[in-house]
Amino acid sequence: RPTLEAVLESADLVFITAGMGGGTGTGSAPVVASIAKEAGAIVVGMVSYPFQVEKARLIRAEEGLEALAAASDSVIVLDNNRLKNFVPNLPLGQAFSVMDQLIGETVKGISETITEPSLINIDYADVRAIMSKGGVAVMLVGESKQQNKAESVVRECLSNPMLDIDYRGATGSLIHITGGTDLTLQDAEEVATSLTYELDPHADVIWGARVRNDMEGKIRVLAIMTGVKSAQILGTRQSYKTMIADIENKRSNPKAVEMPQNRKSSRDQPSGGGVLEWVG
Repeated sequence: RPTLEAVLESADLVFITAGMGGGTGTGSAPVVASIAKEAGAIVVGMVSYPFQVEKARLIRAEEGLEALAAASDSVIVLDNNRLKNFVPNLPLGQAFSVMDQLIGETVKGISETITEPSLINIDYADVRAIMSKGGVAVMLVGESKQQNKAESVVRECLSNPMLDIDYRGATGSLIHITGGTDLTLQDAEEVATSLTYELDPHADVIWGARVRNDMEGKIRVLAIMTGVKSAQILGTRQSYKTMIADIENKRSNPKAVEMPQNRKSSRDQPSGGGVLEWVG
């Protein structure tokens, strides 16, 4: 414990990666989270969840996730059961490496939104505001190079969430969009608007956009919805398919959409550099 306290004492933002359901990650992650919180850091857990067939591990994972959520500001859950939809034809070993890669890319993506300049910047205060919402978070990822990039990347995000739950009513959203020099403000705003149709009317929504030369003709989205009631751990399962149908219906019938006018923003909060720590 003294070693962890020394390592984490100057950190502003701490990522804790672990696999839920076993002994090491399930037991140690909440302890590390508590130490980081005591040091004043924003603590984000990033954990993988067992397969449905792993009955005993599921029970331990549920207990461990509840403990980690209580000790953290937000916990992003990546469900192993979604791998069969995300990468259905990969050999088992490679499929698990994809999950590891997703965790690494998410940490890297969140870090880069703070440290690298963008057309629409997201700073440390923005990340702190969203991640401090608490509860389980769901991550949506998507990439498209089709002609109708904005529409297709939204569909890709909604088709490949790594936690199969209904995120309507989420209290916070962090969305980062990357594209080439052909990325338009209209495209970026359409993506952000489409992904936040069903959030809580008072949800804190922060979005940013970056142009990269190697993304010409493409668009990539990383979205994290926080303050979600988890289907398996912290709440009651709602229909994910119903949510997708509702969003698609509203996207195809813009007049039916009533966009909230009172979304909170963290843009007026003081910004500042943050020290990033990745514990895993």
